[in-house]
Amino acid sequence: MTGAHAVTPSVRIGIDLGGTKIEGIALSLADEEIARRRVTTPRDYVASLDAIVGLVRELDCAADEAGTVGVGIPGTVVPQTGLVKNANSVWLNGRPLGRDLEERLDRPVRLMNDANCFALSEATDGAAAGAHVVFGVILGTGVGGGIVVDGRCLLGANLIAGEWGHNPLPWLRSDEWPGPLCYCGKRGCVEAWLSGPAFERDHAEHTGLTLPGREIVRAAADADPGASATLARYHDRLGRVLASLINVLDPDVVVLGGGMSNIAGLPDAAHALLPRYLFAAGASSDPVRTRVVRAAHGDSSGVRGAARLWPASV
Repeated sequence: MTGAHAVTPSVRIGIDLGGTKIEGIALSLADEEIARRRVTTPRDYVASLDAIVGLVRELDCAADEAGTVGVGIPGTVVPQTGLVKNANSVWLNGRPLGRDLEERLDRPVRLMNDANCFALSEATDGAAAGAHVVFGVILGTGVGGGIVVDGRCLLGANLIAGEWGHNPLPWLRSDEWPGPLCYCGKRGCVEAWLSGPAFERDHAEHTGLTLPGREIVRAAADADPGASATLARYHDRLGRVLASLINVLDPDVVVLGGGMSNIAGLPDAAHALLPRYLFAAGASSDPVRTRVVRAAHGDSSGVRGAARLWPASV
C-alpha cells in the first residue's frame, strides 16, 4: 500500500484488476454502492493503466467526488521497489503500477493482492463475517488465495501468504504425473489443474472436445458421461487441495470465489470429499468443522475489498 490521504473523502473507489475483466465500484462510507463499471482487461501494461484510470474517472464523475482508490491486483507489490511480482497477468510484473497510477490520478493509491481483497470483503460482511480465520479462494482465470485473521489480511514475510495456487496438487494419481506446465515455469501447480482454462483443457484431453467451461458444466447436469467425469475430477482435485490447506491452516471458513465457484453444488461437493483426505477426519463423532461456502458478494467481492483498503475515515 502507498500513501496517506490529506482529506476526508466520502467515497471509496475499488478496482479489481482481473485476468479477463477490470471492475470498478464506488462505495459510500456506509458501504452503499454508488456506481459500478466494468471493462475487458487489455493484455498490455500501458493499456491496463489507461483502462484503470478511465474507470476511476468515470466513478469520480458518478459520485461527484474524487474518492480514495484501492486496487486489487493478481500479484503483489515489493515494498522496497514498488514493483509488481508474481502476477499471472505477466505484463504487470516488474512494473511500478502503484506509482504510475498515483501519477496519473494525482492521488494516493493502495494496492493489495486481489485474493486478499476478496477474503477481506467476505470476512467483513460476507459469507465468513465474524469468523476468526478465513481462507478466501479465487477459482477463475488463475487460482489465488488470501488469509484473514480477526479482520486483518495476513501478508506473510514474503508477501505470498495464501498463494496455494502455486503449490503442487497433492496425492497425485499415476495418470496425473508430472502435471501440466504452469505459467510460473513449474509443473503440476494447483492453478494448472483448477483454473477455468485448466478445467477446459482437462475436458479436451479426456474427451477430444474443446468446450467453454459453462457448456461442460451444463452437459454434466444433463448426465453426459464425459462431462460428468470431468466435473468429478475437478471436485476431487479441489477436495484434495482444500484438505491439504486445512491440514496447515485449519481455518474456520473457506470461501470460494471466482468464475468456477459458480458451479452448482461446488462447495458441498468439495466439503463432502474432505474426510477422504483430511488428517484424522472422517469419524462421524468428529465431523469436519471447517465450513466451505460460496462468496456472498459473488464476483463483486474482490472489488468491495479493494475499496476497503482505505478505512471509512481516513
